[in-house]
Amino acid sequence: MDADEFEAAQRAREYFHSLTVLPGAWTVLRLDGRSFSGFTEQRFDKPFDPRFSDLMVTTAQALMVDLGARYAYTESDEISLLLPPGFDLFGRSVEKLVSISAGIASAVFTQAVGEPAHFDSRLWLGVTVGDVVDYFSWRQTDATRCALNGWCYWTLRNAGQTRQQATRALAGAGTADKNELLFRHGINFNELPAWQRRGIGLWWELHDCPGFDPVCGVEVTAQRRRITVERELPMKDAYRSLVEKVATTSL
Repeated sequence: MDADEFEAAQRAREYFHSLTVLPGAWTVLRLDGRSFSGFTEQRFDKPFDPRFSDLMVTTAQALMVDLGARYAYTESDEISLLLPPGFDLFGRSVEKLVSISAGIASAVFTQAVGEPAHFDSRLWLGVTVGDVVDYFSWRQTDATRCALNGWCYWTLRNAGQTRQQATRALAGAGTADKNELLFRHGINFNELPAWQRRGIGLWWELHDCPGFDPVCGVEVTAQRRRITVERELPMKDAYRSLVEKVATTSL
């Protein structure tokens, strides 16, 4: 067998699928930290550590730049990236989008934290802007639910309960019960930092950048893009309006 035949035989054994995102679809890549519960428990304060939040924001910013995302939302150990309908990155290949986004997130987070960390990735597809708004509203609702659960669990743990005891204490508890539990420990959930309860949003904005025109010898102002990071996101209808505006604004 000559070299060309040998190479062709090996390539024939490669397996990949050829799925692509439907043209015109709104696409969200959602990334989650792999086994981050144990990873963060050993390295960060619980239930929330600003250092970990900053690492997730740094990772989200890198993903936005590399993948051309219009909006990013991060809460806990997950990041959601919104790609506009007209994107054509990697020929819209599902396999490429999920593998490369997970690779970028893993590399950026690992470099920032100084230890190996891994992310997985999946795709969500929407047809309309309304679908996009529903998706991010869903994720913010999840952020609030997880934040309440996390504060209750770690309040009990920090009070001396074991994992099993804290889990049993919260089994079947409703939202009012959990808020009351925190109140008994001197914590008002609604007064906790907004980024813990609502997540963090990132989007592109234009800003004036001063410069100098050497030909005309005058100072000039040019507009440049930059990523804004919002840790005080609104909720409910106000958040839905914000997502719709960001999703439909191309800079």
